[in-house]
Amino acid sequence: MRGVLIAFEGLDQSGKQTQTEALAGALTAAGSTCERLSFPDYETAIGTELHRALHGQRDYPADVMQLLYVANRYETRPRIDAWLTAGRTVVCDRYTASSIAYGEAQGLDARWLADIQKFLPPPDLTILLDIEPKVAVERKASDRDRYERDLGLLTRVRDSYRTQAADARWVLVPGDRPKDQVSADVRAAVRSRLGLL
Repeated sequence: MRGVLIAFEGLDQSGKQTQTEALAGALTAAGSTCERLSFPDYETAIGTELHRALHGQRDYPADVMQLLYVANRYETRPRIDAWLTAGRTVVCDRYTASSIAYGEAQGLDARWLADIQKFLPPPDLTILLDIEPKVAVERKASDRDRYERDLGLLTRVRDSYRTQAADARWVLVPGDRPKDQVSADVRAAVRSRLGLL
């Protein structure tokens, strides 16, 4: 049986890493073989370039940045394909929807952003941890990258995410609550949508 791909999306500081780890732990405890990924993957050559750009060492236009993000995911595609073929559950902290949300917020065409990712394995379920931009800023007061400092951009990113979340393969979970409440809703969504847990 093919495995399952679950992606967490949302603004920075929405709890994606926390909930990715919590869900992976719950799935493993329930007997699933689970793999975790986080994008961007700064360990690769493309990821290193993305890190430099996000911290002011490079100045790429929005379309080039999104092409780099997408290429960073394609670097990982062979591993994802192998895991899914082996029947494993793959849980991602950010995935394809991030490029659509951040790219669209910077004036890029959402259809183009989706099209250039069409050969990546699609998520079986995308979980949007929804928070207001001001909450994201309050949760990380210092050492923010260039996207995290732009409140207007974050507002447009959230709007894009909420539009994408109308898709039947998405679930929107309010992320501005205690972690255990968010985790309970995430587990309930995974149970009802995918039959896991």
